[in-house]
Amino acid sequence: MTVRLTQYAHGGGCACKIPPGELEEVVRGLHGPADDLLVGLDSGDDAAVVRLRDGVAVVATTDFFTPVVDDPYDWGRIAAANALSDVYAMGGMPLVALNLLAWPRDVLPLELAAEALRGGYDIARSVGCHVGGGHSVDDVEPKYGMAVTGTADPDRLLRNDAGRPGMPLSLTKPLGLGVLNNRHKATGEVFDHAVATMVTLNDTASLAALAAGITCATDVTGFGLLGHAYKLARASGVTAVIDAAAVPYLDGARQALRDGYLSGGTKRNLDWVRPHTDLTAVDESEALLLADAQTSGGLLLAGEIPGAPVIGELVPRGEHAVVVRNR
Repeated sequence: MTVRLTQYAHGGGCACKIPPGELEEVVRGLHGPADDLLVGLDSGDDAAVVRLRDGVAVVATTDFFTPVVDDPYDWGRIAAANALSDVYAMGGMPLVALNLLAWPRDVLPLELAAEALRGGYDIARSVGCHVGGGHSVDDVEPKYGMAVTGTADPDRLLRNDAGRPGMPLSLTKPLGLGVLNNRHKATGEVFDHAVATMVTLNDTASLAALAAGITCATDVTGFGLLGHAYKLARASGVTAVIDAAAVPYLDGARQALRDGYLSGGTKRNLDWVRPHTDLTAVDESEALLLADAQTSGGLLLAGEIPGAPVIGELVPRGEHAVVVRNR
């Protein structure tokens, strides 16, 4: 019997995150000044960064989620790529990862858990990141991810609060992962191109951004393009202008939306950013696609690198933190 892992989870991938507005209330007050903590909770960035000494900083992050695809090996690869992405989004290089595994051991065979771990191991080792064990718990729902530690140059970080007016906005992966994953969960249809996108690491894009002198970036995951653009604009004190016509999408994404395969996470994303976003230039379906909850998405860069389409720009802060145009 083929086991469909997605049927054992209430959500899938980064769409199962706690809504961003609720999360910000939970962590409010858990940060303060610290000389060596270069990046903490203040700006809601992708990872924590601590200066060790001149020229060396530690980047620390963790990410885990419920199955986003039914194949356990692919799920492991996707979860690992997603966790490593937080280090790349800061301009760092991953050094060592620890597995985080929750498993319903009386319901699902442990052989499937082993396949997920193997997928995570293969992705981490493909970029020279060690996997040094981890932690597991018996849980009612399968979850997998990694805690990742990396290094970076503290004077050459990619931060979400370093955006300035006049910088172009580029996106390194197409959108649409959320609606395609939701269709997969509902129907069992397999979208190989979506899996290939999710297991693609952001290492090359991160190195290209650093080489281009880019200082501002974030990855696009569970809060969608609009959510992560809002966080970047808010942290940087600017307005992010998104050209909806320039945003790339995976094949089948628009059809999946038309057919109703929309996650609750995407709806919550749009509800969160709507008060801070000018959406008058697009209809509701386009706004939902821009808020689509991505899993292991690309980098949103305040700058240009080869192969990444320019989808907008940063301008002086106006009435809204994000403005969506369509031209």
